[in-house]
Amino acid sequence: MTTQIFMASTLYGTATLAAALDAGCFDAADRRILLVSNNAATPETAPSVDRMPGFERLRGRFDDVVSWNEAISPFHPGGWAPRTDDVPLWERYLRLAWGLGDDDLALAVESIQVNPALGVAQIFADAPVTVYADGLMSYGPTRNKIDPLVGTRVERLLHLDLVPGLRPLLLTEFGVEPEVVPTAAFTKVLAELVDTGAELPEVEEPALLLGQYLSALNILSAEQEEKLHVRMLKGAVDLGHTRVVFKPHPSAPARFTRVLETEAEQLGVDLTVLDTPVLAEVLYQRMRPALVVGCFSTGLLTASALYGLPVARTGTDTLLERLTPYENSNRVPVTIVDALLPELTDRAAVHEQRASMDAEALGDLVRAVGFAMQPKILPQLRPEAERYLARHLDARTWRYFKKKRLTSLGLPGGVPAQLSFLPRNATVRRFARKARSLKRVVRR
Repeated sequence: MTTQIFMASTLYGTATLAAALDAGCFDAADRRILLVSNNAATPETAPSVDRMPGFERLRGRFDDVVSWNEAISPFHPGGWAPRTDDVPLWERYLRLAWGLGDDDLALAVESIQVNPALGVAQIFADAPVTVYADGLMSYGPTRNKIDPLVGTRVERLLHLDLVPGLRPLLLTEFGVEPEVVPTAAFTKVLAELVDTGAELPEVEEPALLLGQYLSALNILSAEQEEKLHVRMLKGAVDLGHTRVVFKPHPSAPARFTRVLETEAEQLGVDLTVLDTPVLAEVLYQRMRPALVVGCFSTGLLTASALYGLPVARTGTDTLLERLTPYENSNRVPVTIVDALLPELTDRAAVHEQRASMDAEALGDLVRAVGFAMQPKILPQLRPEAERYLARHLDARTWRYFKKKRLTSLGLPGGVPAQLSFLPRNATVRRFARKARSLKRVVRR
């Protein structure tokens, strides 16, 4: 007997798996299990995937649905991992609980570099692994070093072709090959969800604003995120839109919408705030927005690449400046959106949907940023990064790099070329640390 276990934490991820299954991306199996994980900060107050509107349309692809939260209760999926000595016990327990017996297993998980996916892969230590991409982050480097006992079992990376021509960096340190989930299969699955959320308001061709709840990620403060939403609204109004729909993040506090509602009233705009947790792609099909506005949401790329809708970004310049540390895994998604999509305040660029970079130039940029983020994971990219920085570092591209980071890595754009050996010199670094320490003591 062969059993495939598909792990999902979002409806978007479940739809991606459904499309991959429909397209024949997985071999035949005697049994297919959907393992649902609710990764919300407080899972008890947020609906899990199998309780989201539209899930029943996807349910038929799987023989059984089981809950990871229930299996490891009372632990939180994002904060728990099995102790090494306990792994055999956990495998025995889960095989019994889910009726796996002695079946040969295969796993399909998202975000394997962190829990809960990493913990599942560690428990079923003999199972081959397929990783499917969670939006734009697949184009960036692996955020953490992965145990080779897990990484070498990953056979491929399934991803949507959100940026045609751009090749993912995720898991390339293990030689993992990317495989595209056919766009036609994905849009067909999304079409099955078009009439979910029957209580959605009927609004035709509005400007659709996408919220992301960035303050929960400590990228922005709550006040800064409220101001970002207001910027989206004002930008859409300046472009002539009088009907606006705001899709807040499901976990965002209600006060985010109150600030926006007050601003809309002052501007005389017809604002509709959605309180139904549906995919943005359902709104694209139902409302056919005249413009989709966001910060760096994956939804901007699905709107543009999959549905041909006009899009605009705002706030990416602020995020590129504020993201810390430099290796923050959101950096590549922000970079891609900033480089590809028109700025909301640039009327001509929004009207023409003009991209500032082609796929080849974007690929070069992403690989340079990827090396600067994770030089120890992707050391083979150093020569390419050095060439890119030597040739293309200018007023436009400086926003994607930090001088301090380039200096610490001995890359062009850091210290002057004749002193480029200094950042890599152990003795120099030791004296620099001692000098900084003495400086702090003197200040006291």
